[in-house]
Amino acid sequence: MAADAPAPFLKAAGLMLLSTTFFGLMAIVIRLASDAGTSTVEIAFFRNFFGLLALLPFLHRSGRAVFRTQQLPRYFVRCAIGVASMLCGFWAIGNLPMAQAISLSYSAPLFVTIFAVIWLGEVVRRRRWTAVVLGFIGVMVIVRPGTEGFSLGSLVAVAAAVLSSIVAIQIKQLSRVDAPDTIVFYTYAFWVPMSLVPALFAWQWPQGITWLWLAAIGVLGTGGQLFWTRALKLGEVSALTPISFMQLPLVTVLAWLLFDEVISRWTVIGALIIFAANGYIAHREAQLSRRSATTAPVEAAKPGE
Repeated sequence: MAADAPAPFLKAAGLMLLSTTFFGLMAIVIRLASDAGTSTVEIAFFRNFFGLLALLPFLHRSGRAVFRTQQLPRYFVRCAIGVASMLCGFWAIGNLPMAQAISLSYSAPLFVTIFAVIWLGEVVRRRRWTAVVLGFIGVMVIVRPGTEGFSLGSLVAVAAAVLSSIVAIQIKQLSRVDAPDTIVFYTYAFWVPMSLVPALFAWQWPQGITWLWLAAIGVLGTGGQLFWTRALKLGEVSALTPISFMQLPLVTVLAWLLFDEVISRWTVIGALIIFAANGYIAHREAQLSRRSATTAPVEAAKPGE
């Protein structure tokens, strides 16, 4: 039995690596589509449109149950914030050095910790607050406000991370009532029309190979999400989070090969600080989850003693 123990983790690690690869390739293809002359707001729409088409076969197995919800107003708000986050993130990928845009996107868990305290009433101890502060120092190292290397565009990437963290909190709230497939379905059902509205103001019909890039973005994005959720079902966040950081070297190498981009030392230093902070936060969350899982049966037994 013990010999079989590593198998679930190895499968989870493989799924997380696939998810990371898909998301990294999606970022590269977003840049390719942007360089081909497609606006990032239009790219966001096609990401959602083709992503929904790729998702439908997986949702079909849930049948009519996938439509059952009493939280439509919440979905509307969650998806509006999600589209805003996507637009900011896609703009950052299309206009900033790619390593910088991806590194700043990893600051989202720092904001999740803060918003979990405010909205969910979660208790965060001193060590996790220290990790959050350390992570924000990493963000400042990358953004470098007040220096010649500062760019207002980097704040767009930070805004994407802030909005993404709000979405993560809302998903936690929605998941208390609705099934995961229901959350995914309504997310895409709202994302497609919501992202179409801003896209219409910058609309230009894609030409030639750009159609391939746009379809690939949708498929890669949906595939990355599916692999990610399945990885987290099999393994712990603390063990899998470091694997997700492989997206940065993947994107950095491909951006160097395809776009002649060179990563700055400030981005490297800041990214390492953010990764260390996120790694510790994920580790602490996993410890707390295990502790609550082991103490829950004892507490439940007390009334019967």
